[in-house]
Amino acid sequence: MLLAFSATPFGVSASAFDATSGSDSTNIRASNVITTYTYLPWLARSGCQPIPGESYATLSVLPPPTDRPAENHADLNLALRGYECTTAHLGLVDYGHNVDPKAPQLPGLFADNRTAVFKTVYRVYEWNWSCNCRGSLITDWAVTLAGLGTTLGEIIRVPNSGYDIGSGYEVLVLYASANRVTLKYTREDNVVYGYTLHLENICVEPNLLALYHTMNSAGRGNLPALRAGQGLGRAMGSEIGVAIRDTGSFMDPRSRTDWWQGR
Repeated sequence: MLLAFSATPFGVSASAFDATSGSDSTNIRASNVITTYTYLPWLARSGCQPIPGESYATLSVLPPPTDRPAENHADLNLALRGYECTTAHLGLVDYGHNVDPKAPQLPGLFADNRTAVFKTVYRVYEWNWSCNCRGSLITDWAVTLAGLGTTLGEIIRVPNSGYDIGSGYEVLVLYASANRVTLKYTREDNVVYGYTLHLENICVEPNLLALYHTMNSAGRGNLPALRAGQGLGRAMGSEIGVAIRDTGSFMDPRSRTDWWQGR
């Protein structure tokens, strides 16, 4: 497998070209991306290593499966949409809307359950389904993706919620590539209902990534399932990108009363 590492607002991120699947996981397209190439030994030097003691299982998916290949679905592969830096408050914000006490809590991304340092903020692009092409930037919220501070090689974990998708599992992995993953807090193979979490600039744990590719190639009747707090990858640099959705709509990941309750 050959990896392409691209300079982005997050630092260096990877795209995997998998000869077995014939697909490539393209990097988020920020302006003026510069791409260079290297081989797998770079991963060990970058802190992108397997997570000791972790193992992964699958859970059956409620039909129907996604209506197109996941890598070509702009609701599953955030690289298709892309995002751009914006100027907004780098910290938690308060909104006066109704709160779901069971919403995913983003401190759980980190082993120390910390309130993240917001290093950068972004707006995600809309997707125009009529032309199957990128639209304008989403303006429902000032921010729809946040760059949260990390340490190189830090383990990134599944945030807890008040929901259980079966057998004690918290999320399904709807999409995974070398440097991004999409998690769903229900068992449907879409983002229509429930919460969806997109994580960018992480090295997805190699065994988890392999399991996802196997299940995806087998028709997606089963997909990897993860428990709250389970390690799913490692930070590839000084920040990871986090976008969260509710019934398909991108929300503001800075919202204290939604994703950082009690902080």
